[in-house]
Amino acid sequence: MNTAINNTMSEIAKETYQTVGKPLLDSPKMSIKNTNVFYGAKQAIFDVNLDVGHNQVISMIGPSGCGKSTFLRCLNRMNDTIDICRVDGQLMLDDLNIYDKKVDVVELRARVGMVFQKPNPFPKSIYENVAYGARIHGLTDNKVELDELVEKSLQRCGLWKEVKDRLDEPATGLSGGQQQRLCIARAIAVNPEVILMDEPCSALDPIATATVEELIHELSENFTICIVTHSMQQAARVSQRTAYFHLGKLIEVNDTSTVFTNPEHKLTEEYITGRIG
Repeated sequence: MNTAINNTMSEIAKETYQTVGKPLLDSPKMSIKNTNVFYGAKQAIFDVNLDVGHNQVISMIGPSGCGKSTFLRCLNRMNDTIDICRVDGQLMLDDLNIYDKKVDVVELRARVGMVFQKPNPFPKSIYENVAYGARIHGLTDNKVELDELVEKSLQRCGLWKEVKDRLDEPATGLSGGQQQRLCIARAIAVNPEVILMDEPCSALDPIATATVEELIHELSENFTICIVTHSMQQAARVSQRTAYFHLGKLIEVNDTSTVFTNPEHKLTEEYITGRIG
């Protein structure tokens, strides 16, 4: 931490939560403005403004219960499944307001896929897990095209060689790391534009985690990726930009290297140095 920032830390009021850094991009893939989230009368997210770049990995970090996952679920309207949840603000995917009443949520979730904290393969075969979305959305015209799509998706996730001779076996028979890569293959099979990942490695061992992190790097060549993680080391390894949340507020967003080596806000500095968490 440089001297100038150390000198200014004491001048920042404890309840100051303005966003600093570089929150806005010139031509974002997703643009979130003045977004608030309520569970009944309780507010969980406060006035978040954040842009997500094309083919960029952005990590969202912060203490447990700070609103990272709640915010992530706003980006493909997963919070719609919670009756008491209300989302205010403008959330744009390119030029589409994803909360417009005319938006087909099923189609939206094909464009903005999601990978959850715990691997959740369907109780189907490995093949049918990957083929499921393509069938639902009518992406293929025949079995040959579907076979090609399944193979390509598994190859992109580095799983094809491991499962090509057992495609008809239950997906639940795979290891945890394989199941998570299968879930990622299932997500990309419908060719989304954005992939949301909520703690995708928290249930995995270090070797499987390294494999998924390498996969994230490779997928970012074709997809925009938003990842929630409790691991600051993981955020530093996989993302170009990092956003720090605290008590439902976006405190700071900037280039990942800047956030971890020269943060602009006291709360960010306290979190990455372990004084709050």
